[in-house]
Amino acid sequence: MKISSKGRYALRVMIDLATHNNGDFISLKDIAIRQDSSMKYLEQIVAMLNKAGYLETARGNNGGYKLAKKPEEYTVGDILRATEGDLAPIACINGEECTKKENCTTFGFWQGLDEVINEYIDSKTLADLVGK
Repeated sequence: MKISSKGRYALRVMIDLATHNNGDFISLKDIAIRQDSSMKYLEQIVAMLNKAGYLETARGNNGGYKLAKKPEEYTVGDILRATEGDLAPIACINGEECTKKENCTTFGFWQGLDEVINEYIDSKTLADLVGK
């Protein structure tokens, strides 16, 4: 499993919003400057996070983004899945058809790896990352 830059930047955006939360909306421009990223790229990421219901948005001069919930209510797994989709190490873990699954000697290994990955990323919250 490899997390793409979208997943990594989604975590960075969420951490930035949690860290700089003063109740006001935070402009994407400010986030882009702090994260040394292009606004165009971050627009794609906040669109995914917004679609998942993780952000509140406002337009206009004082517009921007802020977290829809408290940092401790977001797991790293939720954030990564919103941008990465399924995190399974192989396709057949989540039910994709595989003609060799019944006799596969490695399926149990991959299934165990999937469980460990999900257990770990779901055990860490945004608040845990902000606290580091």
